[in-house]
Amino acid sequence: MPTIPYQDDPGPDAAEVVAAIRARRGGRLLNLDRMLLHNPRVAAGWGALMGPIRNSPNISARHRELAICAVARLNGADYEFRHHTGPWLRDGGTQAQLDALDDVAAASRDTDLFDAADRAVLAFALDSTRHVRIAADTLAAVRTHFPDPAAVFDLTMIVASYNMVARVLVGLDIGFEAPVVT
Repeated sequence: MPTIPYQDDPGPDAAEVVAAIRARRGGRLLNLDRMLLHNPRVAAGWGALMGPIRNSPNISARHRELAICAVARLNGADYEFRHHTGPWLRDGGTQAQLDALDDVAAASRDTDLFDAADRAVLAFALDSTRHVRIAADTLAAVRTHFPDPAAVFDLTMIVASYNMVARVLVGLDIGFEAPVVT
């Protein structure tokens, strides 16, 4: 049960915001959206921020989803993790890799399941989520695999923004929809 009730009727002033969310989500509202609609301006801003982060041309979809799933596991954000497992698997990740994210620190060192670029992404997500500051060796590994500064920036934004998402989800105890959309 969420900490506060979902907002199912944000009023006529929010109609454009609700329509934009529904268009982005294939006609439905997720429980996260229903929570964000307590403040329609925040809901609109959330979409404006997260869209470009989700659709970065500088980081592959696979690496984006790996970072998001790692952040979700590190924060205990099951909702976030569950919503991103489908994209992770569609974008080339495996179930074994997904299972390994139960321990992100160990996964970031696992040379059997993850290649060097994957391990750099996992270490980056771990450092940023747990310590905020990225260790020099982690940053060096990321730069080796993502030499474009725009890619490093986008990876930083992915990890930072999905930490924000996790804090909203966990802090407000947002639950799963039925059925879960992935």
